[in-house]
Formats: sequence, C-alpha cells, structure tokens
Amino acid sequence: MDEQKKPQIPEFKTIAEEAAFWDTHDTTDFEDEFEEIEVVFDDPLLKRGLTVVLDEPYLSQLKQAAARQHRPAAALAREWLIERLEVTNAP
Repeated sequence: MDEQKKPQIPEFKTIAEEAAFWDTHDTTDFEDEFEEIEVVFDDPLLKRGLTVVLDEPYLSQLKQAAARQHRPAAALAREWLIERLEVTNAP
C-alpha cells in the first residue's frame, strides 16, 4: 500500500498569493515543514504600565496639548511624567 505523500508548501510570488493559499489550507497539514524558532520581544511598549485617572478638565488639556504636537496623549503624559520624576529625583 502506497503512503500518501504529504503536500508541500509552495513557493509564493506575492504576499497576496500566499494569503490566498493559507485561506484555503490548514497549517497542520504542513507541520513537518515548519521549524521552531525562538522569539524575543524587546519592545518598550510591552513594558509594565500604569493607569492614571485624571479629572475631565486635566484630561481635556492633555488631549489638546497632544493634538497640538500631533502625538498621542499617552506619549505626552509619559514624557511629562518622566521629566517630572527626573527633576524630583535629581541630586
């Protein structure tokens, strides 16, 4: 009795072609073609966070200041907080 040969992942010319392939195929059919890799996430956005609650007038002011600088309010708040901590903890 002949064993059925497992399908192989084809070579793709475009990302769209590959996406179309995976839309109609299951990765478990190709397990023997995958290799394990180690992934290390070193992204500052994945660091620990802190929730800060602001009264509406302060939140509104923060959002307006951030909009004037064309940046997210959270980024501006982080910058201001770090600046204040550096001044407060300076020798």
